[in-house]
Amino acid sequence: MFDTALSHSIKAFFRRKLTVIAVLFPVLVVGMLVQPAGINAAEIPIASNIAPAQLLLHNQSQPGDPKDYLLDNPISPPDTSSPRATMESFIFLMREARQIWLEVRNEFAQSSASFLSADQERRLDQLRTLLDKASQTFDLSGIPASTREHVSMEIALQLHEIFDRIDLPAFKDVPGHEAGSLPKSDVIARLPENWALPGTNIVIAREESGPNKGHYLFSKETVERIPADYETIKSFPLKFDQTEDLFDYYIYTPGGLVAPRWYELITAGPDWLRDKFYNQASWQWMMFLFLTFLAVALPAGYLRWNRWRAVSLSPAQCQLRHIFLSTVVILLALAYRHLCNDQINITGGLMQGIGTVTTAIIWTSAALLTYQMMNFIYFWAMKNPAVPTDSIDASLLRTGFRVFAFAVALLILGYGATQIGIPVYGVIAGLGVGGLAIALAAQPTIENLIGGVILYADRMVRIGEYCKFDDLAGTVESIGIRSTRIRALNRTVITVANADLAKRKITNFSRRDKFHLHHRFGLRFDTTEEQLSGILGRIRTYLETHESILENPLRVRFVELGDYSLTVEIYAYVAVADMAEFLAIQEEILMKIVEIVHAQGADFAFPSTTTYLASDKDSATLADPFSWRPAANIQTWPK
Repeated sequence: MFDTALSHSIKAFFRRKLTVIAVLFPVLVVGMLVQPAGINAAEIPIASNIAPAQLLLHNQSQPGDPKDYLLDNPISPPDTSSPRATMESFIFLMREARQIWLEVRNEFAQSSASFLSADQERRLDQLRTLLDKASQTFDLSGIPASTREHVSMEIALQLHEIFDRIDLPAFKDVPGHEAGSLPKSDVIARLPENWALPGTNIVIAREESGPNKGHYLFSKETVERIPADYETIKSFPLKFDQTEDLFDYYIYTPGGLVAPRWYELITAGPDWLRDKFYNQASWQWMMFLFLTFLAVALPAGYLRWNRWRAVSLSPAQCQLRHIFLSTVVILLALAYRHLCNDQINITGGLMQGIGTVTTAIIWTSAALLTYQMMNFIYFWAMKNPAVPTDSIDASLLRTGFRVFAFAVALLILGYGATQIGIPVYGVIAGLGVGGLAIALAAQPTIENLIGGVILYADRMVRIGEYCKFDDLAGTVESIGIRSTRIRALNRTVITVANADLAKRKITNFSRRDKFHLHHRFGLRFDTTEEQLSGILGRIRTYLETHESILENPLRVRFVELGDYSLTVEIYAYVAVADMAEFLAIQEEILMKIVEIVHAQGADFAFPSTTTYLASDKDSATLADPFSWRPAANIQTWPK
């Protein structure tokens, strides 16, 4: 219960230290409008002493000792084993809660203390426990968990006020056994499934499923009708409790159960501050609008200020900014809800709306905060020099962190959705019916996810490697859950689905352990035998003595009589793995070859045509342009 636990901590903090925040706006308004008469504490309603018998059902005696366990044991639940036990438990708990409430309120109103004493706080905690027990007699399954605590208290107070204004039957006429007794199983089996209060739609029904199975609770439909029934009957005179309508006091005063001292500023101000509109007083509407403005303006102002700041190039610092913003939103939502519900005491449908919206914001921000913190841990792990990353695949680690963080964020978001009444887990459980359709619709996504796993598992490519994928080539920049981004040679970014990429023929140039040096060049046909032999021999000797050229295989051969040249082939391997280093060595070798050719008095061929003009009688005297003898040294070269 993340937001509930944190909310209770903030309540304790705000109760004594920051309550003044909730007073700022009324003080400014009342300071200008306050009447000259000043503050009169006597105007705060104070109930007279109440006889306990007046708070019981009419013509009933005070419940006996079996009900004492409801008070002596704070964790004991109310007895809801029969309709009568449920009625007695509710009436008894509300009687005791009402008596404690009025005693504490009257003591505080008559004192001069600014805050409740420790003993009064303790008794209010006891009062809250009693009201919580009383609310356990209701079927609250139709109320979102985010507002259940406040709504259940309102429902209990409204139902008790309804009981004070209508004729109730005697306890002995209600089916079942009295509260605190231990009936036999056959007696319980004979109880009716439900019982309706005569002349009303108030029904106590047996729960057929869920954690309260077999217990008799005020039905879900009854709980939904209680607010409307109260609005109908609240103007009727009280029959059994002749003091006041405590629900009316509860919803129109701040602080929840006992109005704080600063409420005297409101009572001393103009009457219109206490005018009632839609179950809220005018001052409550004013404070609600003021706090809502602050709750919206503060994060909006921070975002606007954050845009003006210099953008950090560090991913970790960017994540820290996001983490800070999400944390501030959570704390602001908790503080806003505390001030509205526990200080201003917004009630009714508006309170449910505040609870639903703030709960949605809190859990959405919590899910986002979790995702951002997981990303920050990843960036910290990869950048921290104390963490060895030589054996860590950064791309795989990043994807793993993202998938895990996304899954955890979804779980948190799903739990948060259940707190506002969205049955997420029920929806997930029901997906089996449409599982096939969803699987077909998600087939491309699943295929791409599996394709990315295949790229990792087979270690085909890694971030930073230069590869060729059929018709495209470039440097791999990232491998994501769905797609891979490739930076082409023209600096454009190409995004390819993982499933498509895994099916292509991949040429990984970055995985080469050595580079192939393979060149063919042509010499002119007027190159002599001695020139050609010298060129081949000197190039061979140069390559054999080069420190980066592997000894085997290594070939320098005259391989072809071309159309316009004598073709020489160089075939070797350069023992380097870096492309830039290979290009530098290749450049050096090619320049040396040019130097050797020119040093032998030869030159490179280019496309040309030679025309020989001769008659038949002169053909015998023509010099043979190709009168070479095979060179012995060439024949002895190793293959």
